[in-house]
Amino acid sequence: MVFVTNLPETSQGYDTNWVIVDRLTKSAIFTPMRETDPLDKLARMYLKEVVTRHGITVSIICDRDPRFASNFWRSLQNALGTNLDMSTAYYPQTDRQSERTIQTLEDMLRACAIDFGKGWVNHLPLVEFSYNNSYHASIKAAPFEAFYCRKCRSPVCWTEVGEAQILGLELIQETTEKIVQIKQRMQAAHDRQKSYADLKHKPMEFQVVDKVMLKVSPWKGS
Repeated sequence: MVFVTNLPETSQGYDTNWVIVDRLTKSAIFTPMRETDPLDKLARMYLKEVVTRHGITVSIICDRDPRFASNFWRSLQNALGTNLDMSTAYYPQTDRQSERTIQTLEDMLRACAIDFGKGWVNHLPLVEFSYNNSYHASIKAAPFEAFYCRKCRSPVCWTEVGEAQILGLELIQETTEKIVQIKQRMQAAHDRQKSYADLKHKPMEFQVVDKVMLKVSPWKGS
C-alpha cells in the first residue's frame, strides 16, 4: 500500500490516490481520496475496496506514512488478524518486483494526472483497467488474468458483441483512445523505471569454486 499525493485537486476535493497492489498477481486497486481524510474513513474505504472484494488479507506491507503507523490502523489490522509490516529505507520486507511495480504506478499516475488535469479522477477506472490488463513480465501474464484465471474483455472488442447500440459509438471511441493514451504513459513509466534499475545491475558469472565478498544489509545489524 502507498499513497500517491499532491495530484491536481478535483472538484470533489480529491488530491491523493491510494494504491493497493497484490504481491502475487501484481493486480492493483486505485482509490481516490483526500489527503486530509480521517483514519475512520480510511478504514471504511479499506473494508469496501479490499475486504469486500478479496476477504481479509494475510499481511500488508506499507510505507511509514503516519496513517499506517498510527495506533488506530495497527489496532484495526490486529483485530482483523492481518500482519502489518512497515518497509524501511532498505525495503527488507519487500521484493524488488513489488517495489518497482509501485514506482511504475506512481510514475504513471502522475503522468496521467498531468494529461487529464483536474479531471484525473474521472479517468482513474480506465487507468486501473489498463494497468490490470497489461502484460506483466514477472508473472508472464496480465494481472487480471493471473488473479481471475481468465482474460478480460477489452473495450476495443465491445463492438464485436453488439454493445455499441447500448453504449454508443462515441463512448467506445473515446474510451479506446483514452486507454491507448494511458498505455503509452504506462510504457514510458515502465521504461524509465527499468532504466533506473539497469544502472545498478552488472552482468556477472560465477563458478562453483569462486570466492566472493558478501555484503549484509545494515538493517540486520551486521
